[in-house]
Amino acid sequence: MSFFDEGDEPTRVTRPARPRRPATGSRPASGGGRGGGGVDPQTLRVRQAVAAGVAILVIILLVFGINSCVNSRQERALKDYNRDVTAVISDSNEQVSKPFFDLLQGGGKASDLQVQVNQLRLVADEDARRAEGFDVPDDMKHAQNALTEVLNFRAEGLEKIAKELPAAQSRGNGSAASSEQAVRRIAGEMQRFLASDVVYSQRVIPHIKQALDDAEIGGQTIPPSKFLRSLSWLAPQTVANAVGASTSGSSTAQRGPGPHGHQLVSVSAGGVNLQPSPTTNRVPAGAGLAFDVKFTNGGNSDEGPVKVTVRVTGGAKPITATRTIDQTKAGSPAEVSIPLATTPPIGQPTRVLVSIAKVPGEEKLDNNQQTYTVIFTR
Repeated sequence: MSFFDEGDEPTRVTRPARPRRPATGSRPASGGGRGGGGVDPQTLRVRQAVAAGVAILVIILLVFGINSCVNSRQERALKDYNRDVTAVISDSNEQVSKPFFDLLQGGGKASDLQVQVNQLRLVADEDARRAEGFDVPDDMKHAQNALTEVLNFRAEGLEKIAKELPAAQSRGNGSAASSEQAVRRIAGEMQRFLASDVVYSQRVIPHIKQALDDAEIGGQTIPPSKFLRSLSWLAPQTVANAVGASTSGSSTAQRGPGPHGHQLVSVSAGGVNLQPSPTTNRVPAGAGLAFDVKFTNGGNSDEGPVKVTVRVTGGAKPITATRTIDQTKAGSPAEVSIPLATTPPIGQPTRVLVSIAKVPGEEKLDNNQQTYTVIFTR
């Protein structure tokens, strides 16, 4: 073969191999560049900031929700406590104080009166136990301590007064001194009722109000309480008059010879001058209804103290109200206004008995009381 023959053979050219494409869906190595689907640092920081913001918002909402629940629970607890106090104090006023003083003013036998007062003492004890079992918020601790003291004062006073009643109403020779001592002890126990009223008004009410104000809770009513009906019950003479006992110097008047006693002149109520039964009187039973009783000292001596009583029957329970005049002058008129503590039955006939208590030496008794038929209206 010649040299030229070999040069005619075609020359082969070798092409470089084409790079293989990565398989679809494959992820580039971490830390790759901007191409190939990687996340750049700025985007990552934005996402982290958003996540942190969401976390902070969730925490704020959780804190707000928890605080709201706590505040709602506290408000409910304070309101519940005030309602509990309202219930127990209303019971003490209506179911203990009122019937107790009505019993004393109504008199009655010593044994019966003692039993009835002891029954009221049991109610007062139950009020004190109820209060001790209250669910007390921390903000009401001071009010609670004062409240239990108030109710215990009342229960203890009733217990001690019940024990003294038989001696106070004792009759017969040699009993006057012991009766007078018992009357004075009863008057002394009335101080417990006064103390309970003071502690309630000066401690319980202010502490409850302060706790409600601090929690910014409005629209709440804190009930008042006046267990001792009148300061006159602190005087032994008032107690003696009520239970039919006697004390030294029980008469503030000098009695002389001749007739003694009083004569009932007229009775009016609600602007109506009452006519004796069988006439039917219609009397408007508005707020503060009172009976105005006019009478005359028909004797030759000044008299006192003089007890005047109004008793209304015909409803579910009798209503009795009494007032005592320190002294009436011989041959002179006298007048007293006696309010009813409760509203009388409306729209039905009732019997109203107005009477002036007998004074020592009085013999004629048919003119010191009168009965009236009354229908109370709105």
